[in-house]
Amino acid sequence: MKALRFHAAKDLRIEEVDAPPSPGPGEVLVENRFCGICGTDLHEYAYGPIFVPKEPHPFTGAHGPQILGHEFGGVVKAVGAGVVHVKPGDRVSIQPLIMPRQGDYYADRGLFHLSGNLALAGLSWHSGGMAEAALLNDYNVQPIPDALSDQEAALIEPTAVAVYACDRGGVTAGNSVLVTGAGPIGILVAMAARAAGASQIFLSDLNDTRLALAREALGTVRTINPKTEKVGDVIRAETEGGVGCDVAIECVGNEHALKNCADAVRKQGVVVQTGLHPGENPLNWFDVTFKDIDIRGSWAYPTHYWPRVARLIASGQIPASRIVTKYVSLREAVSEGFDQLLDPAGKHLKILIDLSR
Repeated sequence: MKALRFHAAKDLRIEEVDAPPSPGPGEVLVENRFCGICGTDLHEYAYGPIFVPKEPHPFTGAHGPQILGHEFGGVVKAVGAGVVHVKPGDRVSIQPLIMPRQGDYYADRGLFHLSGNLALAGLSWHSGGMAEAALLNDYNVQPIPDALSDQEAALIEPTAVAVYACDRGGVTAGNSVLVTGAGPIGILVAMAARAAGASQIFLSDLNDTRLALAREALGTVRTINPKTEKVGDVIRAETEGGVGCDVAIECVGNEHALKNCADAVRKQGVVVQTGLHPGENPLNWFDVTFKDIDIRGSWAYPTHYWPRVARLIASGQIPASRIVTKYVSLREAVSEGFDQLLDPAGKHLKILIDLSR
């Protein structure tokens, strides 16, 4: 079968590889349909290996070359012994986190996403979404409602990141929320905040093209370019009592964006760090203490979120498909997908690979 594999930074190859074997006990074979190109995939392409193991992964044994792709869905082709929740022909979305199911401190408490042995399909597993088929554990394969399209099945994973970020921030009805970063995750976080009841949403980004795309996707949203407006000043001027927003969610992994969040949030507000920072970044900890604010990390998502997020998308409460700006075939994925998303002009948000083309 054809697959896109990561070999090294700037070295992605469309190759013929062995098709997955028939599923064993507790395994499911999926014919992939759509797969999103994630920011993590872009970082691997530009600077990797980062999450792709250089040595065999301690739990899965996986290492490069690696089939990429962890935002995907498809159709079940075969199931192994003991699999009862899906059957051949079912349309599914892939929950890509792979970890011990027991005997692990966090797994034993249902916090599978926090396991120290965590692996991901498409980064540290033998299969990934940027291939014609994938072999996965039964718990990775989640059936989707009829109202959800095949394209939307590939959007559950990034939307789950966004929903969890809002949950970590405690976003609730009537809140004012700042989101820094108008990329796919930032826009999905803004959508999730609105679905949670936020009545006032601010979105900041340095790229005017992305801010325009965000306005198209979101409708009513106050966009801010930090090059021309001071984020904190704008938010204080436009929030109740001039005190700042209730929740600020950082979706860039950028020092200045995090500082803007801490500045813009009101006293006893909450800052959620969702973007992955490349290294240590300073913060004015006097202000953190003086303003009595909470700063919380948000890593991936609890694995049980899949049905909830699928319902949010299928109902239209989170119109996730609005972030998709382009579809490409697997053979076009590097030049028309990865390279386009790395363009500083930022003309695209989410690009989906159509495995049927």
